[in-house]
Amino acid sequence: MNKKTFLVCSLGEILIDFTSQGRNGQNQLLFAQNAGGAPANVAAAVAKLGAKSAFIGKAGNDLHGGFLKNTLEALNVNTDGLILSDKYFTTLAFVDIKETGEREFSFARQYGADKFLEKSDIQTKIIQDSKILHIGSVSQTDEPSRTAVFYAVKTAKECGTLVSYDPNYRETLWKNEVEAKTQMCKMLEYADLVKLSNQETELVTGEADCEKAADAILNMGAGIVAVTLGEKGAFVKTKNNKCFVEGLKSNVIDTTGAGDTFWGAFLYRFGMNGEASCRLTVDKMREFTLYANVAASLSVEKFGGISSLPSPEDIENIYDLLV
Repeated sequence: MNKKTFLVCSLGEILIDFTSQGRNGQNQLLFAQNAGGAPANVAAAVAKLGAKSAFIGKAGNDLHGGFLKNTLEALNVNTDGLILSDKYFTTLAFVDIKETGEREFSFARQYGADKFLEKSDIQTKIIQDSKILHIGSVSQTDEPSRTAVFYAVKTAKECGTLVSYDPNYRETLWKNEVEAKTQMCKMLEYADLVKLSNQETELVTGEADCEKAADAILNMGAGIVAVTLGEKGAFVKTKNNKCFVEGLKSNVIDTTGAGDTFWGAFLYRFGMNGEASCRLTVDKMREFTLYANVAASLSVEKFGGISSLPSPEDIENIYDLLV
């Protein structure tokens, strides 16, 4: 890859996760304000690991938007592309954490700012200055953000920036599964690197088996496909190689952002390595995946997405014992 300013530029939703934190003395459910949004989580993960990242998106010019901007900047994520809108409010997600650490979402997004990111809002120079543009499917649910994200992706393809895609399915944000699959498959035609969970393989490809799903996505043009399998680990495949890396045991508190932490760590190792996907050896793929698994296993032991990101030192302390 040519030398560029940012390793990763993420584009898409940035929002507040109001995460359930038990009940008070009156048995009322309590929620804590956490910075979230899958693309923002990935940008933050890359920055926390020590690489330069940027974020492009839209939040409200309100107390939540200010909190989100400050959170990214505290991690040295470039926010030149983050717009704080006076017209729309910051999108909110209420997250009920189950005893297993899994989550149930309720979104306040009808007039959420992230839906109203426009083509004219996008600073294309940031994309041109990035090795990887990372996006998710939430930006494809509505206009004008749907048109804006495709414009960003086409800009990336024109300037040699790799496209990373996470078909992060949130059922309540789509009209129906058919529309979700149609939009996701349109984006997969442009994607160079794809991360999806084992709950999304059948929706996106029609294949429940992770290897068959990876093959289907590789046949659409991607160079690397990673399927996260929760506590079981992750399966990664390229045209030439494949590997499965087992997960690590964790004291699971909250799985919010675990997949984003995994992918941010994987993109970090991939981007810093500098090899094209077609030249990745099995050993390198295993190294990247193990590192990402360690990062994800640590993130689920704390609440929130960005707030639970592990430090590079904490990751390396465990990773070094496993290699």
